[in-house]
Amino acid sequence: MAVKIKTKYGTIDISNSVIATVVGGAVTSNYGVVGMASKNQLRDGVYEMLNRTNFARGVVVRQEDGNVVVDVYIIVGYGLKISEVSKNIQDSVKYYLEQYLGTKAKSVNVVVQGVKVLDD
Repeated sequence: MAVKIKTKYGTIDISNSVIATVVGGAVTSNYGVVGMASKNQLRDGVYEMLNRTNFARGVVVRQEDGNVVVDVYIIVGYGLKISEVSKNIQDSVKYYLEQYLGTKAKSVNVVVQGVKVLDD
């Protein structure tokens, strides 16, 4: 299901895979995020980190009442405050969706799938 934006010139359809790519870029740009994780860890590997080409496996996009709801699955760096990293992710995802796609997020749910020691 795609997001539909109506303008005076017609309708714009934005697919969920495009939204997932934009959200993945927003998530990985935050300090403390080691990488995106798969939402299906048993099938895809417990700590497999996703690269830019398959962010959609770590992002779930759905529509509720005409608004976008996003679930992101991440791996956080060891020693960082998980609540602060998650809050920053929520803020940046909402900002990216509004600025780049012209749609608002009803909610952004962050699921921490693992913790990894950061390389110095």
